[in-house]
Amino acid sequence: MPSFKSIIEDNNSRSGRVFDLGIQFLIVVSLVSFSLETLPNLSAEWRALLSHMEIFCVAIFTFEYLARIWVADSKPRFIFSFFGIVDLLAILPFYLATSMDLRSLRAFRLLRLIRILKLARYSAAAQRFHRAFLLAREELILFMITALIILYLTGVGIYYFENAAQPQAFKSVFHSLWWSVATLTAVGYGDVYPITAGGKFFTSIILLIGLGIVSVPAAIMASALSKAKEIQKEEDAQANAGQQTD
Repeated sequence: MPSFKSIIEDNNSRSGRVFDLGIQFLIVVSLVSFSLETLPNLSAEWRALLSHMEIFCVAIFTFEYLARIWVADSKPRFIFSFFGIVDLLAILPFYLATSMDLRSLRAFRLLRLIRILKLARYSAAAQRFHRAFLLAREELILFMITALIILYLTGVGIYYFENAAQPQAFKSVFHSLWWSVATLTAVGYGDVYPITAGGKFFTSIILLIGLGIVSVPAAIMASALSKAKEIQKEEDAQANAGQQTD
């Protein structure tokens, strides 16, 4: 008879896999329900059904959250861990909605989409990505700081090039930051663009820098994912060796 702790935490046992699959199914159901709620002219019967589905899913997610706290070796460590916070945020909007009117805070309801991150707990690929992020987080943080500095400098630069020619489009450095984001990410919506010779030359340089802004994080994560895969293989090999020894 499997213990309660093994059902909750051990996804290698049959009961643990059933529990995990059930939670994954409810996550997908809740996300589909969230999307269906946005349909126009939805009948009252459908809205009632979706409401009941939401209550059921939240009840199960709440049970899962409390159960994981109960079986955790270190309860504070789980509560403040990544998945502990995700589990809490997945159910928090529902309980807050019962005590206050969230219509004025519609964006807060988007926290329900946090539930999609719960799937990462049950995906080996997602866990590998999480490990890769931890391996590369210092490089990524350094790169993000550098990118923000470049973003600000490009906003200042295009402002001084284009403000006199386009005072409505480039009213201030803050207004120019939208152009900086669109240009550095190579999106280029085309609603704001330079018309002066200096502005066009400056934009050409920024576009070249923008290619690096997009490609460098991808290269960092690709290298980290490769390293994470090697670490996972070593851990699996050690686990298999330990089982053979036993």
